[in-house]
Amino acid sequence: MSTKNSTNQTRTARDVGSELVYLTKALKAPALRDAAARLAERARDEGWSHEEYLAACLQREVAARDSHGAEGRIRAARFPSRKSLEDFDFDHQRSVKREVIAHLGTLDFVVGKENVIFLGPPVIAGSFAI
Repeated sequence: MSTKNSTNQTRTARDVGSELVYLTKALKAPALRDAAARLAERARDEGWSHEEYLAACLQREVAARDSHGAEGRIRAARFPSRKSLEDFDFDHQRSVKREVIAHLGTLDFVVGKENVIFLGPPVIAGSFAI
């Protein structure tokens, strides 16, 4: 057991940095690699526990994966153009209520497990990302 402690004590910050680079590369976790050093400094300054530091690191990686995953799915769909609710021309389509669309944009109906049905003639338009 004393051999293990002496090994840990002789490890330098540079060794740990290299090991983190290798491990995050092996795990394909670039956001974790980029955030680990900044979060470690903040954790030391603010007295975080090991668990709090680990949770903060993992939150960064999950957020980055969620963001990149959505981008990848949109690219894979090969939509002819990309639009958002902010791009919608309410002056052109006067029958559409801006408040109703803004409310649908919050996606409360998904959380509430409710259906949304749009009735009307088909319209040729680009895809919309909410």
